[in-house]
Amino acid sequence: MSSLAQIEAFLPVSFTITTSGQPTPEQFADIASAGYSLVINLATRASTDWNPEENSIVENLGMEYIGIPIDWDNPTLSDFDELAAKLNENPERKIWVHCAKNMRVSAMMYLYHRLHKGYTEVSARRYLEQIWQPNQIWQNFIDAVMELHGE
Repeated sequence: MSSLAQIEAFLPVSFTITTSGQPTPEQFADIASAGYSLVINLATRASTDWNPEENSIVENLGMEYIGIPIDWDNPTLSDFDELAAKLNENPERKIWVHCAKNMRVSAMMYLYHRLHKGYTEVSARRYLEQIWQPNQIWQNFIDAVMELHGE
């Protein structure tokens, strides 16, 4: 597991889900070796360290790849719903969720933990704040999604 901890903004959030910033091609091999079978990338082509070959790198290592590109300046409810659906559809699989710096991911995982896993505000925020304090765009998004769900 120590090589995985070298990945930028590495943060295991459960027995089956780990989040991070952008892994290098070599680090994807470590992720595969650690038993992960699904990689979900929330970064976009405009993101820091975007790797246009990531899909083929991940699939050549025997893992499934899903891209859900989330606009940094305009996250949407459908982005969140798509991620939550993929996580809910694969409860037994080891899943690696990443973006450029783990900021998009940590905000989305905060919402996932609150709305799908029943985490308390304090528990969900603990993971989020290990990565960052959301900026105004992302805090507004979090608040809007929570309000939509009556929270």
